[in-house]
Amino acid sequence: MDVIWAPWRDKYITRDINKDDGCVFCRIIAEHNDERNFIFIRREYAFAVLNIYPYNNGHCLIVANRHVADISDLDRKERDDIFDLLYLVKPLIDEVLNPDGYNIGINLGRVAGAGFPGHIHIHLVPRWKGDVNFMPVTCETKVLSQSLVSLYRKLKDAYEKRV
Repeated sequence: MDVIWAPWRDKYITRDINKDDGCVFCRIIAEHNDERNFIFIRREYAFAVLNIYPYNNGHCLIVANRHVADISDLDRKERDDIFDLLYLVKPLIDEVLNPDGYNIGINLGRVAGAGFPGHIHIHLVPRWKGDVNFMPVTCETKVLSQSLVSLYRKLKDAYEKRV
């Protein structure tokens, strides 16, 4: 496998690995530094944040504000707010990135693929025809064409126009 030198990612990796701050989602919502943490929408029971380790350009997470591990632990207001936020974020991604489709998913438990199994969140991953091309297959390399800072600003601006 080829290695791509990406020293700018060190601050994200070392921030999460070298500090025992507990849950990353609880930490970033408590920090109230939304631009630094790429939180582009906050609501009463949920927030929307860019995934700093995206599978694809525009990969967002819809996250419960309360630290719960399973959808059955959410009360009705939390569940409604999370899914209302998903319904709000998808059209923003449509407007800003114009994808051809989406993957939407919830991973419950580490064996199901949850990187943070203690805090429920929904993945919203935009997809384009041809976005899985020869690079990941032959080079084991994924190319993301837009910075998180640029995408954050575009989503934040699109959201602010709606409210």
